[in-house]
Amino acid sequence: MLLRPDTLALTVVLALLTALGPLSTDMYLPSLPAIARALGADTARTQLTLSLFLVGFAAGQLIWGPLSDRFGRRPVLLTGLAIFIVATGACALAPSIDWLIAMRALQAFGGSGPIVLARAIVRDLYEGPRAGRELARMGTIMGVVPAVAPILGGVLQAYLDWRASFVFTIAGAVALGAVVIASLPETARSIGTGSVSPRGIFRSFVSLSHHRSFRTYAGLSALAYSGLFAFISGSSFVLQGYYGLGEVAFGFSFSFGVLGFITGTLLARRLAGTRGLDGTIQVGVACLASGGLLMMACVALGLFGPFGLIVPMALYGVGVGLTMPQALAAAMQPFPDRAGAASSLVGVVQMSLAAGVGAVLGLVLEGRALPLPIAVAALGIAAFVLFHTTHRIRAAGA
Repeated sequence: MLLRPDTLALTVVLALLTALGPLSTDMYLPSLPAIARALGADTARTQLTLSLFLVGFAAGQLIWGPLSDRFGRRPVLLTGLAIFIVATGACALAPSIDWLIAMRALQAFGGSGPIVLARAIVRDLYEGPRAGRELARMGTIMGVVPAVAPILGGVLQAYLDWRASFVFTIAGAVALGAVVIASLPETARSIGTGSVSPRGIFRSFVSLSHHRSFRTYAGLSALAYSGLFAFISGSSFVLQGYYGLGEVAFGFSFSFGVLGFITGTLLARRLAGTRGLDGTIQVGVACLASGGLLMMACVALGLFGPFGLIVPMALYGVGVGLTMPQALAAAMQPFPDRAGAASSLVGVVQMSLAAGVGAVLGLVLEGRALPLPIAVAALGIAAFVLFHTTHRIRAAGA
């Protein structure tokens, strides 16, 4: 049976496709200190398994969207899934930290395809606030994965070892691929448009980047996500290394931020219909800035122990859930015939900034907690300022 628009079944499948990234990252977070010990690596080098993952993600997003505009969503999506599955198997067998870093980058390269194409499929089928609500619905469902993944990863680490999380990820990706093959129809409005040569892709991205409102919404999405990624990349070292939480306790504490994200997507589904895309983002950036500042104050003053980090991150997560789906929908809205390329470029900007944030954080975090909330606060404030200084650009939509 083919999946149809405006059905929960289609939303669930698209949400799970976007969840591959969080699954392949969040499940192994509790194992980062164990990976460092097992493979003889320091914190900064182990952090590269996260930062280079985002580099691979950004590189993949350079091509998957334009390829899908040319050849269709289904074949390109399945190709990305196949690469993701093979690379995840290689991660499970990694004999050294360098091997793991390289295979994580390849895993991300393949895994970026389903995420880019799930967003493009939403743009194929829906427009405006309806697209924003669909992306928010997907975010609500997808949010369950990063809520559960660290807990499951902590259990797998406690009773097996760090390789088990990659084996579990393979099983999930294979099952999802079977559903796509059997049930997901082609949704591209026109196939064969656009060039897939490096020069043609570059020219397409340059054309998109000249659209000022596109740049604004892509920037909002990137800033919101980068603050979230700062927490993802640094929280295991701070909460386990600095505050002394165990693997399972870390998994549960990490879930606070994810529950905040789910709450934000639920609010977005209601607000988008009454306040529109920008009205929903306005509430979101206020939560981003407030959550970051509260976290920085709590950690700097030594208040509430690990809860001074965890609870403000839940508020920041609400902001991410309100901001990102609406910013993605608004960025792709003007480009119905280039939805794949637009989705790709948003992802490239998002992942490139997050990778840089993660790499810098890995260098300065060693044994300290304060750099993490400083990074989250700075990115949240930057999103707030960007939104409130670009009203004319967003209103013009050009």
